This record gives sequence, C-alpha cells and structure tokens, in this order.
Amino acid sequence: MRIEIVSLFPEFVAQVAGHGVVGRAQERGLLSLHGWNPRDYAEGNYRRVDDRPFGGGPGMVMMIDPLRACLEAARAADPAPARVVYLSPQGRPLTQAKVRELAAQPRLVLLCGRYEGVDERLLAAEVDEEISIGDYVLSGGELAAAVVVDAVARLQDGALNDAESAVQDSFEGDGLLDCPHYTRPVEHALGEVPAVLLSGNHALIARWRRQQALGRTWLRRPDLLDRGTLSPADHKLLEEFLAGAGHGAGFDT
Repeated sequence: MRIEIVSLFPEFVAQVAGHGVVGRAQERGLLSLHGWNPRDYAEGNYRRVDDRPFGGGPGMVMMIDPLRACLEAARAADPAPARVVYLSPQGRPLTQAKVRELAAQPRLVLLCGRYEGVDERLLAAEVDEEISIGDYVLSGGELAAAVVVDAVARLQDGALNDAESAVQDSFEGDGLLDCPHYTRPVEHALGEVPAVLLSGNHALIARWRRQQALGRTWLRRPDLLDRGTLSPADHKLLEEFLAGAGHGAGFDT
C-alpha cells in the first residue's frame, strides 16, 4: 500500500511511522510512505502557503493553489487511484471499521492542515472525506495522520508476525473490547495470574476471555455493547460477570 503525506512537516510523520509494526511493514515492502510539502509548490520568495481569513478573526488559513498543486503532484506520482483524506476535528470519527475500509485502498493521500485550517473551496473540490481521531484540537494534522498510518499498516497482510493478533484486538470481530492479558511471573506483589489461564483447559480459557471482554466492554464502553444481539451464552456470561463472578482478575475454576 502506498500512502502520500501532504504536510508542511512530512518528515515528522515519516519519523513517527519508522518504528515498530509500521517500520517493519515498510521494510517488508507492504507499505510505502511519501512526503509532499505544499511549500515546495508555492510561489514567491517566501513560498507562502497561508493568508489571513476573510471576515476577520485570529489565525491563518492555508491557501488553495499551493495545496492543489501539491495534491496534483502526489496523485500523479503513481497510477493507482488514491483516496484523499483530510485530517480534521470536523471529520467523522476514526473507527476500526473505517480503518479496515482505508486499509483496503490501493493508495491514500493524507492531507494535514495547519493554522485555522484549509480554504473550504479546496476541501470541497479535492477531498474525498474528512476524518477525526477524537473530539479535541491538535496543532496540525500530522499526529492524526501518523495514527491513521499505524492503524492501516498493521492490517496489511504480513505486517504482524502473528495475524491472529489483529483479529483479537479491541473493536475487531463483534466490536467488543479486548480481554485482560498476563505474562510472567505468575505471582507478583501486584497480584497473581488468574488460575484459569494456567489450567491448560483451552475451552475454559476461551470462556473466561469471552466473559472478560463482555464485562470490560459493559463497564468501560457500554455504547459498544448491543445486548439485543448477544447470544444466550453471552448473556449468561455477562450476567455472571455483573453478579461478581467476573470482576477483578476473573473467575477461577
């Protein structure tokens, strides 16, 4: 997958994305990142990319022409069709379902705004969709772009050493949060590993993990839990959890 980063600081996104899973995806040829700076397409001695907003008010607005020329160059760099995404607090929230949709695209162009934002006419003419990573405001779209790159990269076939890791993540599958995880040592001053995880009984372990995922989602993100769609077995597990059998480290057998 090829991703174009249109930003005044494209090297920032490249540096953030050069480590861990994303860095490994690039090394394996599964992902390629390419930076494009609108200032390189601006005219005049100062390479100006912003100007004051019409109507007055604080801040500056990114201008149409440098961004449009930069986007045209980014699109022309590869024959594959590219979806243009503007990272904006006004966009639709980024969800795992949206990440899967983006990961299936052959190319993405991520447009990072700065200052007060981008001239609305450019957005209407050149952008396919706006995406937000949360209800807060950042200084620019670069951190949001890095989040999108990371989320998309880990879904590329071969990016993870164990593909099952992505399947078991929070929000995947039926949309539940992930269950708790433990590793060595078994006994620690902070507590012990739940006995069920040491039992070797894979059916019981799967049951425990399912119950914890249901209970944790109910406690932390009840908006994600549609109890009307749960199976009878899931309802039973959740009721056990709510009755106290699944709280804390979990039930033992």
